[in-house]
Amino acid sequence: MVKVALKKKIANEEAKTFSEVRLYARKIWLAGLGAYVKAGQEGSEYVKELIRTGEQTEKKAKKVIDEKVEAANTEIDEVTGEVIKAKGRVEAQLDKIESAFDRRVASALNRIGIPSKHDVETLSAKLDELTALLERVARKQ
Repeated sequence: MVKVALKKKIANEEAKTFSEVRLYARKIWLAGLGAYVKAGQEGSEYVKELIRTGEQTEKKAKKVIDEKVEAANTEIDEVTGEVIKAKGRVEAQLDKIESAFDRRVASALNRIGIPSKHDVETLSAKLDELTALLERVARKQ
């Protein structure tokens, strides 16, 4: 009888332990299921928050980039204006140099007896007048 009582007691203990294991297994299952659902809910909210933060950061970055581009364009415009002014001054100086060069070359050619373009044009005009006069005289005769 002691053996039977002992077997019953062991069976009760095993049943109780088995019942507790089932209870813990169920709790573990429910905890995992709850974690899965909670992660799904909070995860989507977290992703939405990340998207909002990314959009705000993108807007700020775009604004900063636009400001930098505008500043660079303004600087380029200022430098372009200065370059145009400098180009005008350089061209004016080159014109003065060219004019001085032309005068000196013309003077040197005149000193050695080579007629200038103006002298040749004047001579050509006089030659045209003489030719016309000769033709009139030849017709009258």
